[in-house]
Amino acid sequence: MLIVLFLKAVLLGLAIAAPVGPIGALCINRALTRGFWVGVSGGLGTALADASYGALAALGFAAFSAVLAKISMPMAIGGGVFLIFLGWREMRQTGAKPAAETAGAGDLLKTTAMTYVLTIANPVTLLSFVAIFAGFGLSNAGGGIAPAIVVAGVFTGSLLWWIFLSGLVAAIRHCLPKEFARWVARISGGILIGFGMVAISSAFA
Repeated sequence: MLIVLFLKAVLLGLAIAAPVGPIGALCINRALTRGFWVGVSGGLGTALADASYGALAALGFAAFSAVLAKISMPMAIGGGVFLIFLGWREMRQTGAKPAAETAGAGDLLKTTAMTYVLTIANPVTLLSFVAIFAGFGLSNAGGGIAPAIVVAGVFTGSLLWWIFLSGLVAAIRHCLPKEFARWVARISGGILIGFGMVAISSAFA
């Protein structure tokens, strides 16, 4: 049963990470313009945030849902403003950076921290996590080591997706013209701004 629970949690992590939303657009642009490890570091931040939600939900799904209902408005506003800021910054990107400029540990940690905060504050992640968590039947995970299994599975599934996506993008980045990276930055920035505006408007809906 624990193996089945872990596999369900892995699928949950994949289901949360795979849709191309604001986080996906940001990580794709990071991998395209700055390389594989920067893309993976962004994915690591997202996977840690997904695991954090998984831990809270597995330990007490009903309480988790009630807390989300109370904080949804300020989270939507804060997350929306953050998305708009990141989108504006992404649209100012000029293209790919040299590999040596993307290899620093400090830069990787900064990217991980930024995507962690963005994923935590993203209202889309909040709503989809609750819905998919219940849909996979994980709201009754039980006690013992079951919550830890759920957290490990969510983290694994999410991280596997970001490794795959970053590797795919990084593998083709050198085959593309520099102008392509500039346009991807503009498009991803537009996606971030669009999601930010939707998040803010949903807070007052």
